[in-house]
Amino acid sequence: MPTINVNVVTPDGTVFDGDVDMVSVRAQSGELGILPGHIPLVAPLTIEAVRLKKGTNTDLLSVSGGFIEVRPDKVTILAEAAEKPEEIDVDRAEQAKKRAEERLQRAKQDDTDFKRAQLSLRRATTRLKVAGK
Repeated sequence: MPTINVNVVTPDGTVFDGDVDMVSVRAQSGELGILPGHIPLVAPLTIEAVRLKKGTNTDLLSVSGGFIEVRPDKVTILAEAAEKPEEIDVDRAEQAKKRAEERLQRAKQDDTDFKRAQLSLRRATTRLKVAGK
């Protein structure tokens, strides 16, 4: 079965570089499943897990926004932040989730930045999902 090369890059460097059978991402326009030979495209990404399928294994990466560029033989993800499950500090993510939930509750009562709290909650939830928590 043919594979497609995937490169996930952040400002801090490369997080993943390898060949997979399929890549699944959440773009702002919806879910994308990318197989070898996919038509070229560029799309902005949302905060969500990227799924990398190779054989019977599926690896997850926590990705906080960015862009995906797809070519028939290569996928490049330029992410603001990306983490492998073993790199995620679960305690820190749980604390961030709790803080964001508290800010969202206060936002109903005062002028807290509601959108920022929502994004923070989404990042923390995605990190915990990728970490298996």
